[in-house]
Amino acid sequence: MKYAFIHQHRQAFSIQRMCVVLDVDRSGYYAWRQRDGGSSIRRRQQAILDQHVAQAYHHRKGRSGAPRLALDLLEGGLPVNRKTVAVSLRRQGLRARAARKFKATTNSRHSLPVAPNLLSQDFTAMAPNQKWVGDITYLATGEGWLYLAVLIDLFSRKVIGWAMSERMTADLV
Repeated sequence: MKYAFIHQHRQAFSIQRMCVVLDVDRSGYYAWRQRDGGSSIRRRQQAILDQHVAQAYHHRKGRSGAPRLALDLLEGGLPVNRKTVAVSLRRQGLRARAARKFKATTNSRHSLPVAPNLLSQDFTAMAPNQKWVGDITYLATGEGWLYLAVLIDLFSRKVIGWAMSERMTADLV
């Protein structure tokens, strides 16, 4: 209580004089300030910084470390040192996760049977439902990859059917 009073009035009165009047050791006041008193402002600043760092971290889905997050915060108008961001991440227990390596899904060198090319690159049709073609593509979403299989009539160029899945399996086609 006395230390808080000294801390509150340190601009108006000498710390040494207040310690004598209140009968406390000056070293005790400075020890208290290191422990509690002076750091309450710092704690509030750290809490605000932690919020900004956590928000930037989650915005990047936990894939970026201190250097990238420091740049993001700077672009957002909050100039913060990379080391300060690193300390904030450590304090919150946040660690950047490395992005997974791209895995190729096409293997052209295999001994499996290949379907014959019945169209022979002739993509014109004289009537509906004579020629259908299909394709598979993958789409990046916020939650990962989705695979889309589409079947199109070559005469009308309209989609006859489609299917979507999180995995590219034979059931999708």
